[in-house]
Amino acid sequence: GKELNRYGEVYVKKHPQLKVKLVDGSSLAVAVLLNSIPKGTTQVLLRGNLTKVAFAVAFSLCQKGIQVTVLREDEYEKLDKSLGTKSEGKLVISKSYSSCKVWLVGDDLTEEEQRKANKGTLFIPFSQFPLKNLRKDCFYHTTPAMQTPKALENVDSCEQNWLPRRVMSVWRIAGILHALEGWEEHECGDTISNIDKVWEACLKHGFQPLTVPTQSKS
Repeated sequence: GKELNRYGEVYVKKHPQLKVKLVDGSSLAVAVLLNSIPKGTTQVLLRGNLTKVAFAVAFSLCQKGIQVTVLREDEYEKLDKSLGTKSEGKLVISKSYSSCKVWLVGDDLTEEEQRKANKGTLFIPFSQFPLKNLRKDCFYHTTPAMQTPKALENVDSCEQNWLPRRVMSVWRIAGILHALEGWEEHECGDTISNIDKVWEACLKHGFQPLTVPTQSKS
């Protein structure tokens, strides 16, 4: 994390001759999150500890013309400082929990906040650990992950106990992808690789996005 070693940047600077590439998987996480948001979405609510992935997702959404709503003043100030004019006027602060039907959530989302979401809200985690599913009238997507290629063997067991079989977290896939493509750069610190390039390469190698739960509930 940032507090521990600036997303690996400290380690790379300490070992400049490092032959192994350090890949934190942030760009693939961002790509998966962007492709998990239902088409036609015009605004999302962003809530949780602001990580490297959260900042990058907010930037990408604003660039795509999608409004990013935050609830807390400190989170708004951090994002506004980071994005500046690049937010294209799409970063807003609101006191209403019911303004968005798509929530991008990370660590620090409280149970009280989750209960304030509208019926039918889709929760999409940007953290490595899943959200506690409190609402039966809402939808919960997995932590950033993808279906592994059919040709990939010996992955029948769950990687983590909250992911289905033959599903792998993007942070693990990113390292595999980096090696398959022969990319030479590190992905650590504040560096984010080209998101579209990473996404297309991932699909090319047979990794597939997971189905996002969006059916209506009565």
